[in-house]
Amino acid sequence: MKTIIPSVKGTRDFYPEEMAIRIWLYQKIRQVSESFGYQEYEAPFLEKIDLYAAKSGEELVKEQAFVFPDRGGDLITLRPELTPSLARMVAQKQNELAFPLRWWSFGPFWRYEKPQRGRTREFFQWNIDLIGPNTPEVDAELVAICATFFQNVGLTPDKVVILVNDRRLMDAEVAGMGIPPEKRGDVFRLIDKRDKMRLAEWEAYAMESGFTPGQLEQLKRLLADPDLWKKSPELARFFAALEALGMRDYVQFDSGVIRGLLYYTGTVFEARERQEGGRAILGGGRYDNLVSDVGGTPVYCVGFAMGDVMITLVLKGLGLLPTAFSYPAQVLVTTFDDTLLLPSLSLASGLRRAGINAVSYPEPAKLQKQFKYADRVGIRFVVIMGPDEEKEGKVTVKDLASGVQETIQRDCLARKLGEFLAAVPVS
Repeated sequence: MKTIIPSVKGTRDFYPEEMAIRIWLYQKIRQVSESFGYQEYEAPFLEKIDLYAAKSGEELVKEQAFVFPDRGGDLITLRPELTPSLARMVAQKQNELAFPLRWWSFGPFWRYEKPQRGRTREFFQWNIDLIGPNTPEVDAELVAICATFFQNVGLTPDKVVILVNDRRLMDAEVAGMGIPPEKRGDVFRLIDKRDKMRLAEWEAYAMESGFTPGQLEQLKRLLADPDLWKKSPELARFFAALEALGMRDYVQFDSGVIRGLLYYTGTVFEARERQEGGRAILGGGRYDNLVSDVGGTPVYCVGFAMGDVMITLVLKGLGLLPTAFSYPAQVLVTTFDDTLLLPSLSLASGLRRAGINAVSYPEPAKLQKQFKYADRVGIRFVVIMGPDEEKEGKVTVKDLASGVQETIQRDCLARKLGEFLAAVPVS
């Protein structure tokens, strides 16, 4: 027995059923993005590693990126994220673009990570960004887009929560603890690890990182304060805007949300399942320095990204994924025998010209076999043309769902099928 060559580790095969779910997710993303006035764009799948080296962090560049030299000797990577590419695109045409920009994308990305449940090496990701204004209301719009997507796929506020913090608030609070500017990055890294470690391990890590017991106690009190956001005028405006947008129920302040990437400068947020040990679904925030870091004029930016793997797992676990998808063809034209093969092909072609998705059975076979095939793939209507019908210019249309069939003139077929299809309830 021949050995089947396996797929590359960490990638996925999308059989039609899985592809239908991916398309459904893409359509939901498109619907929400466009409802807020965002335009779709795309960037190259290949980028120079230099684009990520400055701001994405050493771990992503040295451990997670798929990096290889091209024939000219430049180090190229399969894109591990999209925001640096977006910043480069904005910088390249900054004087030609009409700000504010509202852009979104959904495409493939690659990270060399250990494959596990909810994480693959190749994945699809929704990226959406608003570039230009610098207001808390703009940040609230992005969070409202998250919440609207959750609403549209059936994820209610009791199932998911969007946790929000502000790096400017945290920077001020950490400064008040007497920690110098050069050590604040260490504090943010410590905060970011809080939910990833046991408390004792986290405290030991803090001591090893040079924090005093007094500083650690101050930090723990800071992370436990649910009203800390009230010290921030920006967050006060942010939550007021969410009330106006009708999405406040989805959102909660959490000073433990800090986001790991180096380029976040202000508001940061993550969406998670509400259940104990709930998984992260998406994340984002404000990144006001990135366009200038890739050579452009400074411009304010806020956005988020959501991978397809985790959101699909969450929706599947809650029974919120669609379970039935229609076959593209609406009609099967049967093939009676060899002499009617070409007339059947012609009949199906005429239906397609009339705007009806039609497929002909590719070879002569018993009608019951052809009916069984149509039923299995979800085609409800079949068109039968035997020798007598072909001679008389007629065809028979059979509804496999009801068993009812009707013989009609061939030149009336497209109109009659249109009537039958219009009467089928939309599932």
